[in-house]
Amino acid sequence: MTKAVPSRVRVAVGSALSDERLRLWWLLGALYLCVSTLTRIVLTGVAIAQGQAGLGDVPGLMAVGLLFDIVTALNLFALFALYLVVVPARIYNGRWHRWLLAGMFSFVVFGLIYLGAVEFFFFDEFNSRFNFLAVEYLIYPHEVFVNIWQSYPVARVLFVALGLAVAAIWFMRKPLFGERVAAGAPRVRFAALVILAAATGLAQSTLNVNTGRYSGNRVINELAMNGIYSFFNAALNSELDYGTYYLSLPDTEADERLRRMLMTPRSTYFPKTDHIERHIVADGPPQHLNVVVLLEESLGAEFVGAYGDKRGLTPELDRLAGQGMLFTRAYATGTRTVRGMEAVTASFPPVPAESIVKRPHNEGMFNWSTVMAKNGYASTFIYGGFGTFDNMNYFFRSNGYRVVDRTDMDEPRFANIWGVSDEDLFRNAVHVFDEQHGRGEKIFSVVMTTSNHKPFTFPPGVKGVLEKGGSREAGVRYADYAIGRFFEMAKAKPWFDDTLFVIVADHGARVYGREDIPIRTYEIPLVLYAPKHIKPGRVETLTSQIDVAPTVLGMLNFTYDSTFFGIDVFRDSHPGRAIPLNHNRDIALFDGNNLFEIGFRKTSAQNLYDPVTHSQTRVAVDSERTKDTIAVFQEAFELYNERRYRITGRP
Repeated sequence: MTKAVPSRVRVAVGSALSDERLRLWWLLGALYLCVSTLTRIVLTGVAIAQGQAGLGDVPGLMAVGLLFDIVTALNLFALFALYLVVVPARIYNGRWHRWLLAGMFSFVVFGLIYLGAVEFFFFDEFNSRFNFLAVEYLIYPHEVFVNIWQSYPVARVLFVALGLAVAAIWFMRKPLFGERVAAGAPRVRFAALVILAAATGLAQSTLNVNTGRYSGNRVINELAMNGIYSFFNAALNSELDYGTYYLSLPDTEADERLRRMLMTPRSTYFPKTDHIERHIVADGPPQHLNVVVLLEESLGAEFVGAYGDKRGLTPELDRLAGQGMLFTRAYATGTRTVRGMEAVTASFPPVPAESIVKRPHNEGMFNWSTVMAKNGYASTFIYGGFGTFDNMNYFFRSNGYRVVDRTDMDEPRFANIWGVSDEDLFRNAVHVFDEQHGRGEKIFSVVMTTSNHKPFTFPPGVKGVLEKGGSREAGVRYADYAIGRFFEMAKAKPWFDDTLFVIVADHGARVYGREDIPIRTYEIPLVLYAPKHIKPGRVETLTSQIDVAPTVLGMLNFTYDSTFFGIDVFRDSHPGRAIPLNHNRDIALFDGNNLFEIGFRKTSAQNLYDPVTHSQTRVAVDSERTKDTIAVFQEAFELYNERRYRITGRP
């Protein structure tokens, strides 16, 4: 009797495995595991060749990766298993159903193989599995898919994927197209379904995205992760409640910490307020200069000669840096254009998961144009692409700017899927400024470029660019060339001498490195240029994009009310000051030496940063600085969520 039960169990399991219906499910799952494993092997090989991982890391990441692959397969094909179990035999055995099932099966096989190639290109560009960026891209399929078609060998990849899919289907032709065999008993299939459901439920309750973060090397964790699992995790957590997923403090303590960090000798907090509304007093009489911000796409400091690059990619920007004020330690807050926009225009920290540019209820926020409007300026946002992308037009229109985008630009000399060329953009911007000057308006404008972006295509005949067209270096060369052309046009205009130009990147070229937040990739150029008003010099102070607006307002000597998270780095910076950074769902403050991290699922860490080697070393956590980090992001989330990022009181 004691041996009968195990024997029956073995028979039942064997029957389930060999059941003609469920065999298709097993084959599909096995193929998916093969594709996922092969993708991981290829990505790991590339990472090892680039020095981002070592051979000793392979066993661990493959084991963890297999776990995620199995769990993903269970979830991905659960409905297919359910269908195979419950579909009536008379339908299942029908000829039309056999061909329909075979056709759908073939399509899925092709999709899985093609997805493996897509993962390779995504990892090559972003050093990451599918994340929230991939989710966002699906919101704008026209721009994204055309960009992918122009940037990658899509047709060849499709052809190869189709060939591999045909080979796979040929290998599985017997269970798909061959003569049907008698199906096993329904109770066996239902028993197998119950086992699969139990396994799926157990995996879901014990596994989460942090399970794959077993290594201190971010790239290894990404390699171990499953792309589809990562994608759906990002999609399901796009609207994050800060207190649910991140470390938090009592509201009173968070308020007090943030107010202490932002207190300066020139600011006075409003009475009867518990957040950061304050009155900032200037040092002298106001200077009502025009202000033009050139927000440069993907222009990392690593490409700029003024920051030490030796390739000679940016002669125009290097010249302007020598004639203006160069900030040598400037950092972006994030890795997306919308992060740069929220930081530069609203001085707002990069609260996960989404930028305020794209969040709902972002109308009427306190921002740079709020102060400029009170000082008599007419604000514009000028963009070379279609401003519906990433909700840009709505955000700027709802916050005090007149929007000029591609739809307002007639007959550009050159355009691709992202927008008109930077030359066309700047030519149009100069025309807008001429009109404003003619009407007697004070100019404040944010001009967002697009050319330094894949597929890196530009107008013909640009010396030094076409010879290297299609590469990131070519994108930088052309962006720099267009900057030079802009200033050639601007210098001939009557408004030039009384204009302060701000040249700043929206973010670096790409994120790469082992760390959760690879600091080097956040280094960006920041130059203030106004030959009649600013003496050439170098600013060594640690500076964030959130400091751009308050620093420029300080240079203009404006007295104003503020809720900015940034400071005037000339007057209010101090040695212990730290700036906010974000990568995916990790957030941190960086003080130039230490990175105080707050992670998804309520984790924290501290890394010591070496500015020479750019390496990070894990050290003991400073609890006070960690609490300061929590306070910045917690208060920013609450101010936005409660729609209080506004001026509501008076001193």
